[in-house]
Amino acid sequence: MNRKELAPESSPEAAFGARIRRLREAHGWKQEELGRHMGYSGTHISAVETGRKLPTLRFSRSADHVFETGDTADTFERQWREIRHGSLLEGFPEYVGYEGRAAEIRLYEVGVLPGLLQTPEYATVLAESAVKRGAITSEQARERVCLVTERQAALVRKSAPPLVLVVLDESCIRRPVGGSAVMDAQLARLVEFAELPNTVLQVAPFGMGERRPFDLPLYILTLSDRQLMSYAESTQRGHLERESTSVVTLLTAYHQLQAEALSQAASVAMIEQLRKGTP
Repeated sequence: MNRKELAPESSPEAAFGARIRRLREAHGWKQEELGRHMGYSGTHISAVETGRKLPTLRFSRSADHVFETGDTADTFERQWREIRHGSLLEGFPEYVGYEGRAAEIRLYEVGVLPGLLQTPEYATVLAESAVKRGAITSEQARERVCLVTERQAALVRKSAPPLVLVVLDESCIRRPVGGSAVMDAQLARLVEFAELPNTVLQVAPFGMGERRPFDLPLYILTLSDRQLMSYAESTQRGHLERESTSVVTLLTAYHQLQAEALSQAASVAMIEQLRKGTP
């Protein structure tokens, strides 16, 4: 047989393909057999294994189903997200995979509005700014904006949409991004978000001072089995935490943050004042 040797260390795509081959052979399947299980041709399987064809989200989820890796920490979907969103911070692509299946999402953001609440225009301005700084490519910028749209789809899914609790540092709504038209539409989006039946929106005012428990963005997920995990990031890296004991401590601090922040009604009133140009 003409068997091509793989070099999984050469790229994320190569590592993905090598893992597919390794698990396929462990099951004693030929490429055509795996193809039948996954809904693809044997030629397609071969192309992914050797890196000639990039995997898709559908392919990755099918592999997780066939190889029963969907409930593990190292899913094919996570690998796919790391391939597609290579410009994102470490841990974030994996976090996004869990976020899309979470029962409850809690987040705190500083400086810029979180992706789950961004309008396409706001997201585009941020992405294009990163291109101008040389931080990412134009293609990566387009992928970032698409990722915003994909993540937001989970908020309005018909089957058990998640409860989403958001606390924004006041800097998020006062920092101008993209000009007055972009900001007005973005602030209007926040008001619409607050009106959804599965959301709560609060602003942590500057006046909280030292009572604010977090200085950096924080995301906390509750999965359908009540498992907790958190994601936090600095400028250079992100960290996904699955140790429930550590996350419970963060969850307690988050509840303290909510108690000190403005109510949703007061938060929406502040946002509306900004839209009218009132300090």
